[in-house]
Amino acid sequence: RRSTPLHSREHAPLKTLIPAAALPATAMDTGVPALPLNPVIAAMFRHLGLDPAEVEGFLSYTHYALPEPPVTADARLFALLPGDSVDRLSRLPDALLGNIVSRIPVKDAARTAALSRRWRGVWRSAPLVLVDSHVHPAGTAYAQRVTCAVSRVLAAHPGPFRCVHLTESPLLAGWLQIVAGKGIQELVLVNRPWPLEIFLPSTFLGMETLTRLYLGLWVFPVTADLPRATCFPNLLELGLCNVIMKSISDLDFILDRSPVLETLCLEGEMFEHCIRLVSQSLRRVQIIGCWVEEIFVVDAPCLERLIQSGGWSPEDHDGNRTKVKIGHAPKLHMLGYLELDPGHVLEVGNTIIKAGARVSPSTMVPSVGILALEVRFGVRNHAKMVPNVLRCFPNVETLHIKSAKTDRSTGKLNLKFWHECGVIECIRSRIKLLVFHDFRGGRAEIAFLKYFFETALVLKKVVILFAVGFSSTTEEAQSKLSSLGSVKRASETSTVLVTVPSDPEVGSIRSFKIGSGFSADDPFANGFAKSHLDEI
Repeated sequence: RRSTPLHSREHAPLKTLIPAAALPATAMDTGVPALPLNPVIAAMFRHLGLDPAEVEGFLSYTHYALPEPPVTADARLFALLPGDSVDRLSRLPDALLGNIVSRIPVKDAARTAALSRRWRGVWRSAPLVLVDSHVHPAGTAYAQRVTCAVSRVLAAHPGPFRCVHLTESPLLAGWLQIVAGKGIQELVLVNRPWPLEIFLPSTFLGMETLTRLYLGLWVFPVTADLPRATCFPNLLELGLCNVIMKSISDLDFILDRSPVLETLCLEGEMFEHCIRLVSQSLRRVQIIGCWVEEIFVVDAPCLERLIQSGGWSPEDHDGNRTKVKIGHAPKLHMLGYLELDPGHVLEVGNTIIKAGARVSPSTMVPSVGILALEVRFGVRNHAKMVPNVLRCFPNVETLHIKSAKTDRSTGKLNLKFWHECGVIECIRSRIKLLVFHDFRGGRAEIAFLKYFFETALVLKKVVILFAVGFSSTTEEAQSKLSSLGSVKRASETSTVLVTVPSDPEVGSIRSFKIGSGFSADDPFANGFAKSHLDEI
């Protein structure tokens, strides 16, 4: 029986998942590579009343969040090295030949059968990597031939499939059933063409061999009626990119049935209520560009990183309020960005942290060593929250402060305020590195830096990164900081490094590649700051 594209089903209405007015401003950041739209798809968006340029930026972020395929189509394949007539590769053991075939694009893997009799059965027994963008000629990403090519590979190869990336071809109904039975380990699945509101078939929920799963631009299947035995026993990493969940219980379902899941990445999601993190295995959670009312770490004894940035809400939503509530997370080492304003709430235990409120041991998170805060220093009530929030994290050694832009000032805090707020233990005796992002040279920013220098006893380094457009040369930047030269520093060995902006997206925390792994010791630091972290 012939498989049919999911997009051709009559019950799948043509509908925009997110209206144009709701597209986040961050979707147009220049640091994310553009994803050119096919002319036919661009015309479809215009017909739906959407600006193709805005949608292109939105889709670019979805694809930017996806993991790179483990193989590249850029390298050239040679049967023999130039000038060498001896076939040494064919002398290698079968296991090693299979390892080689599993690390090259599927077209090249199939071509190895023509090298010699020795290679004919290798590609059929090797774990393959299938990337749909590698199997079609340039300019035919939406043509029928790519769909046929993928179908032929899935049918011809007995498995296992080391990795399948389907990001440029319409999904056929039978594909998931095929790969589910062939030992697939990594699956990246993006709905194309978008914006058809398509429910992802629940077939993928039965792929017990999966270790890595990324889904993009789908409507998540309703899990309420699924068998309770459904689970991902080997899933280590899960990424959901602009995936609509009709019920918050759907995410609970996945977490509950993924007993070894270590990494959870959410990008561009819209959660009507709360993200509840209950997992005995989660170590890294990254929530980027999502609209969510509450992030509640209920019980996550292994959680080490909780990264949240770039939240947004549709224009018809009153405000952009997010509560971050920390329950049981005894190993939490890295946290941020916490936005300090009345619309964003931090709750530790059962206590909401407010400016001027008393901090007790029950409201402290002593495990956090790297903390990132976003502060509007030009808004008095926002900046006044900094002391108490810092008191909740007494053992922070690296502090990132991002100075958020404000259109109106409501009174700035001077140096006297900071001294009158009392001792902030982590500043006095713990913090060794301060990274000040998007510095603009305002008086409130300068006052905070002066206080820091005067009270930080173990401070080793301060990195000041100017905001784009606020300084064009190093000399100009240093002139804006000249008043810091007369400050008597509590730590005589501390140094100050100043940089003017070059590429604001270098090392952006919006990248899952940076934030979700352990390759970056401090994913909040951009390229300039990272080069100095090893010196601390």
